[in-house]
Amino acid sequence: MPSIPIVYINLAKDAERKQRMQAQFSNLGLAASRLPAVWWNDLDEEAKAYYFSSQLNSRQYFKPMGNGEKGCYCSHITAWRQLLDGDAPALAVFEDDVRLLPTLPQALQSIAALPADRWDMIKLFGRPKEKIASRKYLSDSSLELISYSRIPSFATGYVVSRAGAHKLLASRLPFGRPIDVDLRFWFENDLQVFGIQPSVIALDDTSEVSSIWMEKEPPPALPQRLRKLRMKLELGWGNALHRAKTPKASHIL
Repeated sequence: MPSIPIVYINLAKDAERKQRMQAQFSNLGLAASRLPAVWWNDLDEEAKAYYFSSQLNSRQYFKPMGNGEKGCYCSHITAWRQLLDGDAPALAVFEDDVRLLPTLPQALQSIAALPADRWDMIKLFGRPKEKIASRKYLSDSSLELISYSRIPSFATGYVVSRAGAHKLLASRLPFGRPIDVDLRFWFENDLQVFGIQPSVIALDDTSEVSSIWMEKEPPPALPQRLRKLRMKLELGWGNALHRAKTPKASHIL
């Protein structure tokens, strides 16, 4: 059974987070590599224009993206490229503000046994109550593979297949929304997204104080609230329109 390589995204200045993540992986008997996070202001103007579109941002999202959100998205793009530069069938990607649960190794082992050409992404974190379309127990496991009727937010931990990385890189450059929002619009690029339940990671206390989202925002004005409402309606309509295409957990088991 092939193993899934693991990376965690971490800024150079966040040494404590690096140490904490390395200790967690070591305690679970997992090997993980640090993926240097992208600091948006370190990019030149050509690179910024390559990654991010202000026109898409104004059309797709309800407010201007902050530099932290842009750098975060670029960091995930770096992870997808790293996967495709190698020969692994999939890659587990974590942000550095998570707590790894004891069931994570079991989940990664079960995912590694799945046919990698039948799914694009499997989320490792979710809320206790998700909008689930289908579910099926993973073999020899107390964990369930689920498909969503509405994909949740958070890109804090997931496994992406080579097919998923190809789809994301082909459809999300440049980007105009934060990554966790973009993933919810799966019907735009036919991204086959599944999840694991119960979650095999949790948000750490450090997630309440982000090291990249430094911008302070004023309370949203009425136009921004209306744009957010429009985005939610577009998301709901897209999910409803493409409900027949929602993947079933049994499809890959």
